Order: sequence, then C-alpha cells, then structure tokens
Amino acid sequence: MKRIIPGLYSFTGLVLGRVYAIEDADGLTLIDTSILHAPYQILRQLRAVGHEPSDIKRILVTHAHPDHIGGLWKLHALTGARVIASAIERPVIEGRSPIARRPLGSLSHAGRLLRPPRIVLRGTPVEQGVEDGDVLSDVMGGLIVVATPGHTPGHLSFWQPQKRLLFCGDVIAASLGLRLPSPTWTVDMAENRRSVARIAELDAQLVCFGHGDPLRRNAAETIRAFARKVALPGGK
Repeated sequence: MKRIIPGLYSFTGLVLGRVYAIEDADGLTLIDTSILHAPYQILRQLRAVGHEPSDIKRILVTHAHPDHIGGLWKLHALTGARVIASAIERPVIEGRSPIARRPLGSLSHAGRLLRPPRIVLRGTPVEQGVEDGDVLSDVMGGLIVVATPGHTPGHLSFWQPQKRLLFCGDVIAASLGLRLPSPTWTVDMAENRRSVARIAELDAQLVCFGHGDPLRRNAAETIRAFARKVALPGGK
C-alpha cells in the first residue's frame, strides 16, 4: 500500500485499475476492486499494515467494467462490505444486465472489430444505490456523489470539498498523460466530454484516477486545461 495523504491509500502491484482505501473511524472504505484476482493482493496488503478483511465496511463503485469491479463479488464475499454504486449501474453489477456498449453505428470498421463482446458480470448485490448529489456521510467526513456519465451510463465520481479531493474513475485516464478513456469501451464520448467539463469546475487540489498516478501539482489548472482541449473539435 502507498499513502497518498493521511487516511488515503492506494494498492500497489495491481495488474489493471486503481483501488483506493479510505480510513474512517468505523473502518475502511474501498473505491473499486480491480480485476478478478486482485482481492487477494488487496487483503494481503491490508493485513501487512494491521487490517483484517472485516475492517472493510464499504466498497464504492465508480462504474461497472471488469477492470474496476471484476473482483467485487469475491471481495464482497470475503469481507461482507456494503456495496454502494450508481442506481443506473445496479442491474449490471448485480448480473441482471450486460455491460453497456457503444452503439455499432457510432463506430468505424476498425472500432467495430475492437468493440468488447457482450459481457454479463458475476452478480454482486448492491446494498445502496446512489445518485448525483447524494452525500456519503460516513466516508471521509462527507463524500459527495457526482454523476459523470459517458464512459458508462451510470459512471460516478466522488468529491470531498473540504480536502478538494476528487476520485474521477475513468472520466479521464492518466496512465500516459491525461487523455480520454478508451473509445471502444466508452458508450457516449460526447457525454464523457461534458463530464470532463463538469469535474473541471470542482477546482480539485488532488485528483485520483482509475488508471494512472494521482495528480497533485497544479491539479485544478491541469484539469481545466484538459477540459478546454477535449472540448475542441478533434480534442483527445
């Protein structure tokens, strides 16, 4: 585990997708779970710093893609943590609907070849469905749910205004500099661009991504500049 700021950590060595741990008075909250076998790495790293699986009280879901919740059902079974996710994504997380995909008509020939197959996730019960503006009062003194659709229809970000801390999932990827998410996995890129503009208005001091290292230096200015860039025709 690697400390980002006091009370906030990320897990190291995961193959794909970032997972964050928040320490609160009643235990831990995780944001996302990475791929299928990641729960074992997550629990091993937590045990190394003195935590037990039962210390995980909540798992927040940014969106229902396998690199973010492939390990959700397993981690839920091992910890009994409450799953909190978008009401829109709930049927997908619970295995009742396939993952939303970009319409074929919006893709080029090459894009159609790269379009992901029909995927139905192994279901995990969602104990709490949330919407834009809801406040998770037990997490970090009050974590605000921000609807940021586009990459998936019910994609969520989470905002802590006093700390100016933003968890933005896959609205922006940061693994090779800032960029938009994968076009073949993004249902509505125009909507995602609008979500970029929305989070740019938050004036975040620290931004934690679903892919890539957290952004600390000049975060607000950097996100605003990126939002202006992608708003231009052809901006990526």
